[in-house]
Amino acid sequence: MIQEIKIKNFLSFKDEVTFSFEATKDTFAEDYQVVEVAPGVRLLRFAMVYGANASGKSNLLSAFDFFEAFWKNQPNSIEDKTGIVPFLLDKESPQSPSVFELVFYVETTKYWYQLSIDEHAVHYEKLYYYKSVQPTLLFDRELENGQSVIHYGAPVKMSAVEKEKIAVECLKNMSFFAARDKANVNIPDIDNALNWMKKQYMPVILPKTALFDYAEKKSFEDHSLKSHLLNFLRQADFNISNVITDVIKEQIPENYLKMFLSSDEIPAVEKERLRKDSTFTHYKTMFEHTIKSDDGESKYFLPKDLESLGTLRTFGVETAIYDAQQTGAFLPIDEIENSLHPQLLRLILLDFLRKHTKAQLLVTTHYDPLLNDTSRPDDQKIFRKDSVWFTEKKENGHTDVYSLAEFRGLNRLSSIQKAYNQGNFGAIPQIDL
Repeated sequence: MIQEIKIKNFLSFKDEVTFSFEATKDTFAEDYQVVEVAPGVRLLRFAMVYGANASGKSNLLSAFDFFEAFWKNQPNSIEDKTGIVPFLLDKESPQSPSVFELVFYVETTKYWYQLSIDEHAVHYEKLYYYKSVQPTLLFDRELENGQSVIHYGAPVKMSAVEKEKIAVECLKNMSFFAARDKANVNIPDIDNALNWMKKQYMPVILPKTALFDYAEKKSFEDHSLKSHLLNFLRQADFNISNVITDVIKEQIPENYLKMFLSSDEIPAVEKERLRKDSTFTHYKTMFEHTIKSDDGESKYFLPKDLESLGTLRTFGVETAIYDAQQTGAFLPIDEIENSLHPQLLRLILLDFLRKHTKAQLLVTTHYDPLLNDTSRPDDQKIFRKDSVWFTEKKENGHTDVYSLAEFRGLNRLSSIQKAYNQGNFGAIPQIDL
């Protein structure tokens, strides 16, 4: 589980900001919204971020998403760029590296990851873990004379040959973890963190992310997921009684086959397969709708192309959330309300929170009525105050990040939503009407 992230000189974050999942002393919904990962360390399972357009909400999720891509990317050349974009609205920041810190837990073990990187190279990359109060170094990778130099901490037991294999693979513009994968060296204490990165850290879902193909394949392969989706769709009143997916196998047209076989981008193994079997498979999904009329119940089948954007979005988002819950993963979703009715949005979030797992969901949203679900009486509210965060763009273009829990007198407010729209917390657009 993630405890906190620190970001500096990345996109709209000029100065260092900190976003944290650490819970306050508030005991509301303690049993299912908070996980005690270690003695005295209580982490939230959910957080939502509000702010004006262009205030940096999506950039916060991009910082998390950069890690997911960077950790696994294996560049073909040292000339490939890292994907980093520094703060560009002053003269000094573009010449400086971006700096990140990530604190996370793998089961009960705390890890502290540090990264300094520009668009061409990693300046330093470090990983520590905590077996006591003080951090213990696992590796420290620095840039010396244009080359990556790696030092290992005392807990890491490796032969000189294994160290050399990683050193050879570790280009200056890639992560240590990607180099370790290429070298295929077993490093238990580091691999615990690497496995968390691979299996429990999901890429961001954007409003434009095409989720249906992913959900279609997953639900076809996983009957428990399909059952969950059907139950959820019924609960959400879509009158969908079944989802039927078939695998269709078709011949690749001759002109496309020639193009694939001559392409330099298709691996040799795949070309050999295509020579032996020049077919491709795809999924065909039909939604069964049960309709009640004067004549009784009737069943009708519609292809995905005739389903609403809200239906397809729900199908995809619920699949991703289900995946996160099954593996205890971190999942970021940008503008989660996209194509969703407000009541459906509340149902999705409630369904996530009611299932006690170690999965963490971080969402951005403009749908401010959810804020009132933090200020109602305990038997009516849904969210904790420490789960609400804001982004605000300063005059110099820098994005500030702060929590609702930092404000005093919240319990005296009858409506957090109203207070937000009156500008009491900032993070709203300044519009002259």
